[in-house]
Amino acid sequence: MVRDVTGLVLDPYFSGSKVEWLLANRPIPIDADLAVGTIDTWLLWNLTGGEVHATDPTNASRTMLFDIRSLQWSAPLCELFGVPMHALPTVLPSSGRMGLTSAACGVPAGIPISGIAGDQQAALFGQACVAPGMAKNTYGTGSFVLLNVGSECPPPAAGMLTTVAYQLADGTVAYALEGAIFVTGAAVQWLRDGLGVISSAAEIGPLAASVTDNGGVYVVPAFAGLGSPWWDPYARGTIVGITRGTTKAHLARAVVEAMTYQTRDAMEAMAQAAGVTISDLRVDGGASVMDVMLQMQADQLGVTVRRPADQETTALGAAYLAGLAEGVWPSLDAVGAEWATEAVFEPEPDRTIADLLHAGWQRAVERSRDWITH
Repeated sequence: MVRDVTGLVLDPYFSGSKVEWLLANRPIPIDADLAVGTIDTWLLWNLTGGEVHATDPTNASRTMLFDIRSLQWSAPLCELFGVPMHALPTVLPSSGRMGLTSAACGVPAGIPISGIAGDQQAALFGQACVAPGMAKNTYGTGSFVLLNVGSECPPPAAGMLTTVAYQLADGTVAYALEGAIFVTGAAVQWLRDGLGVISSAAEIGPLAASVTDNGGVYVVPAFAGLGSPWWDPYARGTIVGITRGTTKAHLARAVVEAMTYQTRDAMEAMAQAAGVTISDLRVDGGASVMDVMLQMQADQLGVTVRRPADQETTALGAAYLAGLAEGVWPSLDAVGAEWATEAVFEPEPDRTIADLLHAGWQRAVERSRDWITH
């Protein structure tokens, strides 16, 4: 039921079970003064001097209490988790005036607050992925791949989260599939801090590019299990294919390649689940500065990879939502026209090598899976 209503997996990462635990284990009176919300709710409450207790569908959809089809709090789920519905915030569109700042919050009074979105959904909007088939990937410590799947909420997909991408003031709603990849940039940190292969993260790109291939080496960075599309908490990190000729450059290249293979796995599963053809991939995050990695990514996906001129896409997405509500931009098309490319990476037309490399990766993944006995 939780999976179908919320688009989430039943996991303590989300807010519902946290609220249940707080109410069961702390002396919190369940009365009319109780207010429950996410960080954006708390910020909005304080910015408006306590006048507005609200959130938007993107943040509400992360609570495990929200029906992503009706865009309302789910009474059955609130009952299941013992969360009083009167304590939950009003759900307002992601783009639309929510309130005005209060002088009590330390900024001038009367500033409109008109854009709210969760981190990854804001990044999707900041990348101007406003049409079905448009996708973004944020390469951070881990990676988060979001695919715009349009106005119809798709059924739950194995290994993926379904989420509200945004809701506009006129009622327009877009949904997204999200793939969570646990370790990408963290593997670079491991090479630096755990193994001493590099002394700074900036060395990884040139070192990986110093060899023409991976020398048959694959690194599966399942340090905390595998995320989308595998969702295998019992997997563990694996290095396969080492020979006497393996160098630290091959290891570095294998770590960089692993970022692209994991993204391909997640995106192919998303596209199949949603029945959507991916048009291109827009990228941001720390590792997206690596040209060599983004070229590998284009080759693996067989689609164009675009790096934007402005990579602060989360903040930009919130600004676009607010500006759209206040008439700074008149339409989604106008927002899309603001987006500018800094670099474009076109895929190699012949996919033979990319597919062979990916097949090797899949063999390596199988050796890492279900490693911890349970």
